[in-house]
Amino acid sequence: MSMDISQFPVLAKANTPEELRLLPKSQLSQLANELREFLLKSVGKSSGHFASGLGTVELTVALHYVYNTPYDRLVWDVGHQAYPHKILTGRRDRMHTIRQKDGLHPFPYREESEYDTFSVGHSSTSISAALGMAIAADKEQSGRKVVSVIGDGAITGGMAFEALNHAGALHNDMLVILNDNEMSISENVGALNNHLAQIMSGRFYSTIREGGKKVLKDMPMVKEMVRRTEEHLKGMVVPGTLFEELGFNYIGPIDGHDVNALVETLANMRQLKGPQFLHIMTKKGRGYAPAEKDPIGWHAVPKFDPSEFKKPASKASNPSFSQVFGKWLCDVATNDEKLLAITPAMREGSGMVEFSQRFPKQYFDAAIAEQHAVTLGAGFAVEGFKPVVAIYSTFLQRGYDQLIHDVALQKLPVLFAIDRGGIVGADGPTHQGAFDLSYLRCIPNMVIMAPADENECRQMLYTGYRYNDGPTAVRYPRGSATGAEQIEEMTALEIGKGRMMRQGKNIAILNFGTRLSCALSAAETLDATVADMRFVKPLDEELLKELAASHDVIVTVEENAIMGGAGSGVIEFFAKNKILKPTLQIGLPDEFIKQGTQTEVSAELNIDAEGIIKQINEFLK
Repeated sequence: MSMDISQFPVLAKANTPEELRLLPKSQLSQLANELREFLLKSVGKSSGHFASGLGTVELTVALHYVYNTPYDRLVWDVGHQAYPHKILTGRRDRMHTIRQKDGLHPFPYREESEYDTFSVGHSSTSISAALGMAIAADKEQSGRKVVSVIGDGAITGGMAFEALNHAGALHNDMLVILNDNEMSISENVGALNNHLAQIMSGRFYSTIREGGKKVLKDMPMVKEMVRRTEEHLKGMVVPGTLFEELGFNYIGPIDGHDVNALVETLANMRQLKGPQFLHIMTKKGRGYAPAEKDPIGWHAVPKFDPSEFKKPASKASNPSFSQVFGKWLCDVATNDEKLLAITPAMREGSGMVEFSQRFPKQYFDAAIAEQHAVTLGAGFAVEGFKPVVAIYSTFLQRGYDQLIHDVALQKLPVLFAIDRGGIVGADGPTHQGAFDLSYLRCIPNMVIMAPADENECRQMLYTGYRYNDGPTAVRYPRGSATGAEQIEEMTALEIGKGRMMRQGKNIAILNFGTRLSCALSAAETLDATVADMRFVKPLDEELLKELAASHDVIVTVEENAIMGGAGSGVIEFFAKNKILKPTLQIGLPDEFIKQGTQTEVSAELNIDAEGIIKQINEFLK
């Protein structure tokens, strides 16, 4: 349920940015305090992304105060930090529904609000999108302002630099704000820098600068000396030379938690022409001590009581597939120095914390740069090392050309441990791993495995690791595994061989991945045969021929898009071999899968045990 807004008297007066802009500047600091308190309590009730939003409270207030949103465009990168933005843009009373089925979307989402100018979820897209909007504003002569907010993590993505390079060359009016919560240059933050930023963003400084450039146009030697002097002076106090070289006017770093200084600087910068870059320093988890101390641990939280200053103890459950992978990685690295593991900035999510600590020389975090991560693995493989790229299904989408061109084309033995395959739940459409079996299956030289449980996952990782004739992929879902015992001894599976799990009559269910328990449960009711296919590519052709010959109906089950997925591979095989057999494909429909728990979404899409029975019965009518 939503919270009593009377506890937040100033926030109650700012339900929309239009209302916020009517407040006197003297109340903004109180508004920021109330907004932070509201955020703390609402996420405590709903669960969700946490530390990032606490760090952007003052920035969000200042942006909506200075800029005429939604007419002026505000583009958030990734969107973990956009909860304060949602609260101030008319969605305050629905915050308790965020990330839940039919509730508020976890990230900025165009269909949800006119204030969400760009739907996001993956990182490093904001500057490209903002540049497109800025060029459009220039073409329309609309006077519209465009601001992109990007974090220090997201700016490591190559796409962000591609966009900066382009924007700096075009000279359209736009502002990029770097929200920097890496405290490496925190000593530059303080009264002096806030003062410098206001001077540098003020009209007097920029007029002198532009006027000086005009005067010096015909005196190149003097002009160059002045330019270098200016750069040297700025370089003494700001780390902005890189952005200046890319064509931006760099200002900062300033304290991102001083709302009045932010308003002053943004109001000045709103008037400046050309590409502007504002560097602000913030603290993730600001205002909540546990999150300030451990922003990674508090990045996303379950429901909790903020007054207890700790997260609730997690209930004992089976290990997650990510943990199964992490253990396997450590077990192999213990005896093999050739193993090199790569992650694109997802160490915690991919279960690699212990590995990174025990084997630091074999661990490589490529930052949020999936293309680079994949080709880095290719470079390792060329030199005889054994690269393992741990990557989420939706993040590998971003390294697709590299997978084809740099890995598969050269038949390089790179193992892809693909996490978050299938339904991910609360993160919604941007993170659902719906497409990997489809997009991997069409690539020559690929071997694709889909484990049904954690032991199969362990043995498949080993199988892929030992395979030398090209790239391999093991794809597994988010969350708890099945409880199956992991056999310590590792044995490479025979490539392209499935296994029979249950002998029945008439109907043969071919299972790909962790829907096996649902398939077996449905088979009990229907007295159907079940095969755990294990390999999506190459398929077990002998088993397919055998099952087609001895059954009336074939059913394929997978947690992947039906179009182009494992079931499509079965139908292609039947067509090629002139096997005419009624075949039902069960999987994800041709639409972007909305948020909800994995159980809720599975039931809604009819891919749980009851849904499989229902779909088969309808097919048999």
